[in-house]
Amino acid sequence: MKHRKGLLSGIAIAASIAMAAGLSGCSGGEGDAEAELEDSYTYATDTSFVPFEFKEDGEYTGFDIDLITAIADDAGFELEQEVTNFDGIIPGLQTGSFDLAVAGISITDERKEAIDFSDPYYKSGLIVGVPTDNDDIKGVEDLDGKTVATRLGSTSAAYIEDNIEGAEPKTYEQLDQAYLAVESGSADAVLYDQPNVAYYIRTEGEDKLKMVGDLQEAQDYGIAISKGNENLVAAVNESLANLKENGKYAEMYKEWFGEEPPSDD
Repeated sequence: MKHRKGLLSGIAIAASIAMAAGLSGCSGGEGDAEAELEDSYTYATDTSFVPFEFKEDGEYTGFDIDLITAIADDAGFELEQEVTNFDGIIPGLQTGSFDLAVAGISITDERKEAIDFSDPYYKSGLIVGVPTDNDDIKGVEDLDGKTVATRLGSTSAAYIEDNIEGAEPKTYEQLDQAYLAVESGSADAVLYDQPNVAYYIRTEGEDKLKMVGDLQEAQDYGIAISKGNENLVAAVNESLANLKENGKYAEMYKEWFGEEPPSDD
C-alpha cells in the first residue's frame, strides 16, 4: 500500500530508527501528525443515530459522516465505510476489522482501555424521554421500579444499571425500537443521548414523547481509533483542529444542529 508522499525525509527516517532502538527520551504515546499514513482507512459507523449518522436515499449521511469525511480530506487519506450495530464497533476495532469509528461514541475510561480516542468533537449527556401524557416521571429520580428503554452497548445502558436502583433496563439493537417501546407502552421511559432524543422528538415524535429532568452524565464524543495507531490519532486531532480553525466545523455543526457550536473554553 502506498503512503503519503514526501512526509519522511532522511532525517525523519534516522529519527524513527533511533526511537525504535530506544535512543529517544519521548514516551512515543502521542504520535506524530507528520508521520506517514496509509492511503486508505476503513471506518465503522452505526446503522442509525440521527442526526449523527442515518440512511437517506440509499446513502449514509449525518454530522458524523460529514465530519469524518472532512477530516480525511484534510489529512490526505481515503475512507472505506463499514456499517454495523453500535455494540459491534469496539470489538471490531479491537480485532482490526476497522481502523476508526465515528458513531456518537462517548469517551470513557473503560473504553480507553480497549481503544484510543481523538480529541472530543461534541459535548453531550443523557436525558429521559417519556410519553407526552406522563406527568409522574419528571427525571431519573422517578425511574425506580420502571422499565427504561435504551440501546444495547451504550453508556446509557450502563448508567441505568449502575445508578438507577430498581429500574429495569430494556435494551435494543436499534434505537428506533427503544422509542417505539415507550410509545407502545412496553417501556415506561427512554434514557439516551440528549441530541438524539431531541432530534427524534422534533422530527417524528413531537406529539408522542417529551424530554424531562436534567441532563445526566455530561459526556464528550470522540472518534474511536484502534490501539497502536498513534500517528493516525495525531493526524485526526490535527485535522479536527484545522476544521475548527478554518470554520468548516462550525458550518457542519450549524447545518445539523441549527446553532453555533459551544466554545471549547
